Amino acid sequence: MRPRCLLPIALSTLSLAQSFTVQNSNTTADLRGLSAASSRIVWASGTNGTYLRTLDSGTTWVAANVPGAETLDFRAVEAFSEDEAYLLSAGPGEQSRIYKTNDGGKTWALQFTNHEPRGFFDCMAFWDHDHGIALGDPVDGQFEVIITNDGGANWTPLSSAYAPRSLATEGAFAASGTCLTVEGDRNVWFVTGGNAARVFRSTDRGNTWSATDAPIIHDSASSGIFSISFNGPRHGVIGGGDYQHPERQGTTLAYTEDGGITWNASGIQPQSYFSAVALDPQNGRQLLAVGSAHAAYTDDVSNRNWKVSWDLNLNAAVYIGPGEAIAVDPKGKIVRFQLHP
Repeated sequence: MRPRCLLPIALSTLSLAQSFTVQNSNTTADLRGLSAASSRIVWASGTNGTYLRTLDSGTTWVAANVPGAETLDFRAVEAFSEDEAYLLSAGPGEQSRIYKTNDGGKTWALQFTNHEPRGFFDCMAFWDHDHGIALGDPVDGQFEVIITNDGGANWTPLSSAYAPRSLATEGAFAASGTCLTVEGDRNVWFVTGGNAARVFRSTDRGNTWSATDAPIIHDSASSGIFSISFNGPRHGVIGGGDYQHPERQGTTLAYTEDGGITWNASGIQPQSYFSAVALDPQNGRQLLAVGSAHAAYTDDVSNRNWKVSWDLNLNAAVYIGPGEAIAVDPKGKIVRFQLHP
């Protein structure tokens, strides 16, 4: 869906503030994309054609702009190494594009441009270096899905006979580049909002789809599911809410134990708007959730209370190792979390 304005940042110096540190990003761009190639190599992306890279877990960040893309908003990044990364820009029509670098950002190849003026791409994900998928909002009642099997040299639209069909007001949110996720070598899920809250699931790299309703608040155009994260083929978490009313009461987190066939509302309290959720890759019970009102951590999404929460305005988060994560905000701030010993 179209870009949204988030609330001003509110930093807290309350208890457990020592659990995070602020890193120097060398940019003031609105950051939303994050991808960790390893515990030391992390890429980020944002407005004004901005991308960032660290090779030392965030001790040093180098920020730059993709030439010719200064007006684009890179909402998603997918990194495989210090040299290889993809960027997806979100926006109407030809503002939705995919770029790739094989030399650490020295040069960028434009791989895909959306020529459908009604189209708007939201997120992308890759199973491996060659096989990837990107998702766009519905056109004529069908979500736009494009797939590559050759490292982005060619992006092929999914046939309309197989493309997932949408409800009247349904779309995806490009809030954090995490409305789509993949697992293994064939599984893929994406989530929706806008008077809807559904999880679409495919077990054949996006060629066929099924959809399941999820218990996330979704009674307005600004509400629904914003983010999805999986640890293994069965255990996953979704997060969302209402970005216009981030403190609104209601279910904004849910989890699955059967690969997304069914979803259970999380009883953890309090809940608020979350633009991104991230599961620890070493322990699928441990969750970091971030949004414009709060960031919070738990060692089990089925708990009754958070282990710790912070008054931080953050757009996206990614684990870089067991118990360690990085998050980004609308003003170029980068935060590193130490979540447990």
